Amino acid sequence: MTALYQLVRDADLTARNTFRVPARAPWLLQVNDSTTLPDALVLDQLRGLPLLPLGGGSNLLFAGDAPGAVLVMGGRRVELLHDDGGRVRVRAEAGAEWHGLVMWSVEQGLRGLENLALIPGSVGAAPIQNIGAYGVEVGEHIAAVEAWDLQAGGWVRLDRTACAFGYRDSAFKRQPGRWIVAAVEFELSRTAAPRLDYAGLADELAAMGASAPGPREVAEAVIRIRRRKLPDPARVGNAGSFFKNPIVPQALAEALRAAHPALPVFPGDAAGTRKLSAGWLIDACGWKGFRDGDAGVSAGHALVLVNHGRATGLQLLDLARRIAASVRERFGVALEPEPRLVGADWGS
Repeated sequence: MTALYQLVRDADLTARNTFRVPARAPWLLQVNDSTTLPDALVLDQLRGLPLLPLGGGSNLLFAGDAPGAVLVMGGRRVELLHDDGGRVRVRAEAGAEWHGLVMWSVEQGLRGLENLALIPGSVGAAPIQNIGAYGVEVGEHIAAVEAWDLQAGGWVRLDRTACAFGYRDSAFKRQPGRWIVAAVEFELSRTAAPRLDYAGLADELAAMGASAPGPREVAEAVIRIRRRKLPDPARVGNAGSFFKNPIVPQALAEALRAAHPALPVFPGDAAGTRKLSAGWLIDACGWKGFRDGDAGVSAGHALVLVNHGRATGLQLLDLARRIAASVRERFGVALEPEPRLVGADWGS
């Protein structure tokens, strides 16, 4: 029988982050049944310690050891709550593997998550970052998030509006340390049209011979593209895209596009703004394939920082800062990291 929760002292976190950088925590708390979370949080060993919720470790960089206790939500149950033949409500516990949930939904004939296939990490981390890929953001399909509110000391159910999703952003990210995500409810569909407008996706489907693609074919196309472009974290330590695509004033985007016609420019998240391709900017500065010791940039995708074996988090952070500085110097554009930094701040 699985324990309701487990507490481990002086925990090694190297295998719990996809960069595979060395880090430790004074305590690791794994909660397998979310109903026991309130009791586990008041254990004497954890009193007064800061708390770091950790999912699959695919969206953070340990630039040092965890400053306090690390919390892992271990529940993995996925269940169908409602199905009227069109709209479908699905609930997944925070510890469920994200890609596993996507492929489960595809097998059920559900539409909505297929463009987000093969993203590493857990379900509980998905709303925090508002993960997105190939023209879809997870926040579009989240109906509610069930969480423990550390500030109020009770369970809450935050609907999509309360989650305040933005580009790689959410209320959870803007108020770190307030909520612990226990489960996520998704609003999916059996009839929605596929989202195929992202560059390269329709071409991949055509190459597969999928003339009328459903969720299974779209997921397979996304998986094929990601495997060609991105290194496998099981083989080379990485956290996927390290930098956000910068959102800049429209006038700056137009000036840069005039000077660099190949620069990809997309609509921004507000009137008068545009989104630039961080990967293109970094590649134009000559970083793709760069390596300094075991800290490097993927040869296949300039957005991906990689650990070739023994790089530390500080070495990877130093490389990221150097990349950002070169982009700012050449293009006048500031880059920000996607992963959460533990043990250091981006600007220091």
